[in-house]
Amino acid sequence: MITSSVAETCRAAKRAARTLAVLDSAAKDAALEAIAVALQTRGEEILAANERDMQLAREAGIGDALLDRLRLDEARIAAIALAVRQVAALADPVGEVIEGRRLPNGLDLRKVRVPLGVVAVVYEARPNVTIDAAALCLKSGNAIVLRGSSSAIYSNAALAQLAADAAIAAGLPEGCVSLVAGGGHEELAELATQSESVDLIIPRGGESLKEALQALATVPVIYAASGNCHVYVDAAADLDQAEAIAINAKTQRPGVCNAAETLLIHERAAADFVPRVLRAFSAAGVLVRADERVRALAGGVDGRAPGQAPIEAAGEEDWTREYLAPIIAIGVVDSLQEAIEHIARYGSGHSEAIVTRDTAAARAFQLAVDAACVYVNASTRFTDGGEFGMGAEIGNSTQKLHARGPIGLRELCTFKYLIEGDGHVRA
Repeated sequence: MITSSVAETCRAAKRAARTLAVLDSAAKDAALEAIAVALQTRGEEILAANERDMQLAREAGIGDALLDRLRLDEARIAAIALAVRQVAALADPVGEVIEGRRLPNGLDLRKVRVPLGVVAVVYEARPNVTIDAAALCLKSGNAIVLRGSSSAIYSNAALAQLAADAAIAAGLPEGCVSLVAGGGHEELAELATQSESVDLIIPRGGESLKEALQALATVPVIYAASGNCHVYVDAAADLDQAEAIAINAKTQRPGVCNAAETLLIHERAAADFVPRVLRAFSAAGVLVRADERVRALAGGVDGRAPGQAPIEAAGEEDWTREYLAPIIAIGVVDSLQEAIEHIARYGSGHSEAIVTRDTAAARAFQLAVDAACVYVNASTRFTDGGEFGMGAEIGNSTQKLHARGPIGLRELCTFKYLIEGDGHVRA
């Protein structure tokens, strides 16, 4: 039965976690190298499994952006293997002394990083998460229970089996990497309530997954949640930079959480910037949903001429949506403060960017915008564990407790205090 299968999987992971917690760095790094080698030698097997998922996805008509998230090829497999090696090359966080001091009573106190134990990762579509999450958890001394979506069921199964086989062959314990099938609500509920075995759940997906877990979970959760990200073009922006950043943030990979979904333009920059950015989005095949002021400034770039991408009127719901597609909402604001207030109302706390040459405006934006990552003159697409030097990431937390932004090795650790005395007793 699914219930006993999920429960036993989690209990096996708990047993493995006790061994992983005391392994030295060399043993963990050897296992990661074995996984990287297996990715290279078992590429045909992985691609065959991925093609089964791709074929089912095409038949279901899931859309080009989501197909891109699902797709694997030789280059992407090579990139996943490289990320595993990059994680292996990072400093081991386990045992790191966060702080230490001698107390007035003579006791020596150290605060050190330790693994969380068993981390369950629930994720949608992207099969590379299977390996990224496994590598990060093993390096940080944690066992991992993976639960992917039905859309990547064959890819995830192949990758998880590969990782488990390679890690165990390299000397890690049985149960260090495991996968529960991408089943329905009952299976998710079972996993989310394994409080005796699972120490943390990290869901990586849309708002529906977040809402489902909020209703179910008795295990602590860090939400790697959706990204309604903004680019704000200030009155003092370099418009060449602004165009390049806006286009990159939307189109470099539109189906991911750090892609921009809304472009805000200061009214003093709008007359010059709106027509040129609309032409750029049209050339890139991006559908624009614009407020009345943007549409009034569109000129000949109104989506009606042959070859132009459409421009539609933006409704209230367009400012709240994570499109994960070549669609962007564009609005004009009267001030920096109005842009900040718009982001506060509609943003998801993921990644926000300002384009400006005014250092005071940049500083005000950095201080006032409440998000995990705040950019000045750079694309939101840089919010990524690999780009931040973490090797990889499990997701991007939009919460404020324990982990915020990319979830890497240190975010997969907790800490404990080690206290040493010499016969000390408390008076």
